[in-house]
Amino acid sequence: MIENRDVQKDLEQLDVILKEQGISRRDAMKMMGLSGAAFLTGSTQLEASTDTPISKANAKILIVGGGLAGMSTAARLTNSLENPNITIIEPEANSVSYQPGQTLVASGLWKKSDILYQRDDFVPVGTKLITEKAVEFDPEKNSVKTDKGTTLDYDFLVIAAGLKLNYAGIKGLEEVGELYSAGNNIEAIKLLTQKGVSSIYTADGAEQTWKNMESFIARATKGEKVKGIFTHPNTPIKCGGAPKKIMYLANAKLNEAGSFARENADLHFYPNGGTMFGIEDYHTAIVKQFEKRNMKYSYNHNLTEIKNGIAVFDDHSKFKEVYDEDLEENVKETIHTSVEKEFDFIHVTPPMKAPDEIGNSKLGSRKGWIPVNQETMQHVKFPNVFALGDIAAVPMGKTGGSARKQYKVVVNNIISMMETGKIPETNIKYEGYTVCPLITDIGTVMLAEFNWASKKTGSGRNAAMTSLLDPTKERYIWWLLKVYLLKPMTVYGMLSGKA
Repeated sequence: MIENRDVQKDLEQLDVILKEQGISRRDAMKMMGLSGAAFLTGSTQLEASTDTPISKANAKILIVGGGLAGMSTAARLTNSLENPNITIIEPEANSVSYQPGQTLVASGLWKKSDILYQRDDFVPVGTKLITEKAVEFDPEKNSVKTDKGTTLDYDFLVIAAGLKLNYAGIKGLEEVGELYSAGNNIEAIKLLTQKGVSSIYTADGAEQTWKNMESFIARATKGEKVKGIFTHPNTPIKCGGAPKKIMYLANAKLNEAGSFARENADLHFYPNGGTMFGIEDYHTAIVKQFEKRNMKYSYNHNLTEIKNGIAVFDDHSKFKEVYDEDLEENVKETIHTSVEKEFDFIHVTPPMKAPDEIGNSKLGSRKGWIPVNQETMQHVKFPNVFALGDIAAVPMGKTGGSARKQYKVVVNNIISMMETGKIPETNIKYEGYTVCPLITDIGTVMLAEFNWASKKTGSGRNAAMTSLLDPTKERYIWWLLKVYLLKPMTVYGMLSGKA
């Protein structure tokens, strides 16, 4: 168990790994963007990644969404403006809770209390907070209306409202509805539990998932043959590696209970897509890891229904040739077959979507996500509107690591617009950076890090590390990064506007 680990011994092991690469722990921490002194002393104070010049420009800035992306943007704007005039609309008191930790809660390694943080503790000094929900958007009049009838106007609008978990999109789970990750979701989780469903995408759901997993493991330990199913839907999702992380951890926990337990458990992954990962190097590595662990997988399966211990999938893995009269040639047509799979434990990754009030507004798009220039994060129709985080329509951009890059781009560009009315070509651009610390076992992580231009990159804060250590390999050093460093780097780094 993580809580029983000896941190000093872990750090000593880290030193051994780093010594093999010819670098010191202090240098390694600097490479990761965290001051060596802070790490050695256990401090939560982080060094600013860059010195931010102070601008005298003035404008009214409205931010919709006070989660990680929105609050970090507010903090960096506050640090960058001499006279900041910033308002945040955010109704949820726990909006800044550490969502990447939900996987660890769901495997019994952390507790729910380890990831809960209060919004009001991170509102930048001088920033006005409206604890209501934005429901109407009029970008032509530069105004937003809340559910309480409050109308707010702006010079610049930042949309960082996240996404919704669309459990209602799965037949049998309609009553669960659409949820946000943050907040009190206990009643919804009770409904999921009644259906035998586990899901780590809320703090309450992560906590219940561990209880369900314990029961699953106990049955396997007693000699019962059990089936565990893990799904990945046909929509973009936050943290594309999460559906696999929880499966890896279920495998680890079964092994921890004894080889007998693991032998009695059939673990099967059903992703909608046709690969394990969009980057070939990582896909190949994951397939090898699955095969090594006897974890099964079937591509091109989308979960459509839950009923009485049975998961119903749309199997679209096969094709047939049909004659197209317009093209006057044979073309491939997907064959859709409904298949049923029994389960004793199922982890459901729900379809995800933009909130309707935003996605269906003039700011939204056909698919709901906010259409932005993928390099500047500026709205394609309204130049004084920016979007970032889960709600932005950029490829592979729904991770905290992506938001860490995006919010700096947004702040730089808003200030440039305030000062000159345009975004200079010399401004930093978002290059599609994404990082996914893929937990593969208790004690090992594969650090998948890449951007649009590179199939496998060390383009982020861990660049010097990944240039020395092959990121497709499972490593203990990345486990240390995931378990000990990423939370303080996020909670006290990004939310201060510095990391």
